[in-house]
Amino acid sequence: MEEEIKKVEGQEEAEVSAKALNKMTVKDLREIAKEIPGVTGVHAMKKEEVLAIIKEYRGIKDEEPVKKAKKLAVMNKMELKAEIARLRQAREEALENKDREALNVLRRRINRLKKRIRKIAAA
Repeated sequence: MEEEIKKVEGQEEAEVSAKALNKMTVKDLREIAKEIPGVTGVHAMKKEEVLAIIKEYRGIKDEEPVKKAKKLAVMNKMELKAEIARLRQAREEALENKDREALNVLRRRINRLKKRIRKIAAA
């Protein structure tokens, strides 16, 4: 009977994923790390250190988050200037229509493009 309980506890521990470990508190992680043979000084360790030891012992690979690619395509200086000219034309139309919201949006877009041109020129 006791052996069955130990097997169930062992299975539950094995099923704990990396995400679940990351969400656990330092106190809980230290309790788990104390049970690992050959590990000492758990109480002086930080959460990242304790996590690394537990993951290594259980064979859990730590995956890096995937970085998202920027949506903006790389544009050269001439393309940026052409885009600014197009936006200025749209701004003139918004002025005629007295559309203040569109004016603000266009002003911010033009400003951002000008900053990108300055970065390109500085590089």
